Amino acid sequence: MAGRRVALKAIDWVAFAERVPPNQRGMFNALKTRSDGISAKLASLPEKPVAIDWNFYRSAVAKAGMVDEFEKKFKALQIPEPTDTQTSTINAQEAEANKSAQAYTEGSKARIAQYEEELAKFKNMIPFDQMTIEDLNSVFPETKLDKVKHPYWPHKPIAEL
Repeated sequence: MAGRRVALKAIDWVAFAERVPPNQRGMFNALKTRSDGISAKLASLPEKPVAIDWNFYRSAVAKAGMVDEFEKKFKALQIPEPTDTQTSTINAQEAEANKSAQAYTEGSKARIAQYEEELAKFKNMIPFDQMTIEDLNSVFPETKLDKVKHPYWPHKPIAEL
């Protein structure tokens, strides 16, 4: 029965609960309660449906041939089980998201190393109140004014102001 196959796909509620934000705990608990109720109902159902006693209906129904017709139609009835068409797409999206997350973490580690170098530079530099203009220009080269190229104040191109 399809219910048994669905019931075999268990949910790791502990791992799921760790990812739920505190403001959504109520919704999570409602989902878990509903899921547990559905699982209990599925577990209470028999593996195979109860067989129909066609002889009882033949003796109880007055119109002859009606039960035979129903039995023939019932046996011919085929209920298709839904096929899984989305798992491959979801797995591809998950792999792509994992790849993107891995690239982001590697980029973040590179930025962290760069920021730590800058922080070490700031910790080791002379305090601003003790710096001269030459010290400032050596620590922060972008502050140096080019008086040869731009001889008039503000010694920078107007576009950079």
